[in-house]
Amino acid sequence: MEQKLAETGIISNPKVHLNLNVRSLQGSSTLVINERSNELINNGKEVFKLGLGQSPFPVPNCVVEGLKANAYHKEYLPVKGLHKLREAFSNYYFRRFGVKRSADNVMIGPGSKELMFLIQLVYYGDLLIPTPSWVSYAPQAQIIGRQVRWLPTQFENNWRLVPEELDILCKDDPYRPRLLILNYPNNPCGHTYSIDELKELAEIARKYQIVLLSDEIYGEIGHYGRHTSIAQFYPEGTIIVTGLSKWCGAGGWRLGAFIFPDSLNWLLDAISVAASETFTSTCAPIQYAAIEALKESEEIETYLHHTRRLFRTLGRHCSLQMIKAGIELVEPQGAFYLFPRFTPFSPELKLRGITTSQQLCETLLEEIGVATIPGSDFGRPKENMTLRIAYVDFDGEKVLQAASGIPLESELDEKFIRTHCNKVTTAVDRICEWITAGNGKKTPKTA
Repeated sequence: MEQKLAETGIISNPKVHLNLNVRSLQGSSTLVINERSNELINNGKEVFKLGLGQSPFPVPNCVVEGLKANAYHKEYLPVKGLHKLREAFSNYYFRRFGVKRSADNVMIGPGSKELMFLIQLVYYGDLLIPTPSWVSYAPQAQIIGRQVRWLPTQFENNWRLVPEELDILCKDDPYRPRLLILNYPNNPCGHTYSIDELKELAEIARKYQIVLLSDEIYGEIGHYGRHTSIAQFYPEGTIIVTGLSKWCGAGGWRLGAFIFPDSLNWLLDAISVAASETFTSTCAPIQYAAIEALKESEEIETYLHHTRRLFRTLGRHCSLQMIKAGIELVEPQGAFYLFPRFTPFSPELKLRGITTSQQLCETLLEEIGVATIPGSDFGRPKENMTLRIAYVDFDGEKVLQAASGIPLESELDEKFIRTHCNKVTTAVDRICEWITAGNGKKTPKTA
């Protein structure tokens, strides 16, 4: 039998039996770099983990206590989610962002990632993605077999989508079904949109009846706490993506939510059918605990003030250091990412055989122990020399304890950042030293 299988190629070449849409995929780069970093650390190498975008802060205590109190729940919950939790998301978005949706408009899933996969599965239309974008949007579309249309953006505009580019793409075939993903605060750039920019994008989306998937998973960690949902300006066509992973430090809990308008509840129902045949329902104890995160409370407000202040100060510090070194970068406005461009150093890097963002990442990891992700994994041309840096390699619990003694109305200073986020600041210093030591032609000595 084994000989027969070998002759048919099942053993000798198993890849030929993979779905064509999956065959070329290599695994999510954010997860790959995290596992590789951990492996190098276990082998004794010093690595600064600026790859995986995971909040370093602990889950707020009131939410943890909510999980403990509800750990006994073992029942299958409704496919669309626990009604009290759906109601909590509805109330939360109205209270925080002025978006009025009922509990019946909310769908709970095991992470927003799974829900975004299911909407592409059930909605037949092209996927529109501004570039750069999160690493999993396009691969999900490829797995399903959807066409991806990349929307160009420019560094000079901080990689934000401008309405004209969306209009240009849609006007030649105005009635074509399309799903646009707009992510802000943005991964990988840390940018966000002004109210006027959101209004202009909403008008173009309405003009072409685009289904707009507004990925607001980082909404609560806009650095100044002033997030605005585009659903205010295009309510009939916007599905809000949210969850607990980023602002609540609960990435591993895997809980996300879609918030639909009444006009798209037919799409919610279709996703629910697909969910019933895939994940069934989201973990019961975590759904009950999530209700605590969405309640109005002083503990949550204080937590958010501290985390925003830290991300704001650390992001500004890292940006200024890299800009001083000649690296092209715009200070982030939200989330915990930097998206530097090394174009000014391209000629010198080329002398070292570094001509792609992937090669640049590999060299930084090998020579100075800094793990990053190439811009090409986010939809940028590989020769553009862009990287994503997640400035989260610090002990969030210790930072919160240290920051608690500093009044919320006061800014954190450089001494605080360098003391309590030393791995991040050291990693950025090493990048700056490396790129400026002979303009990237040689590696500086590092401590």
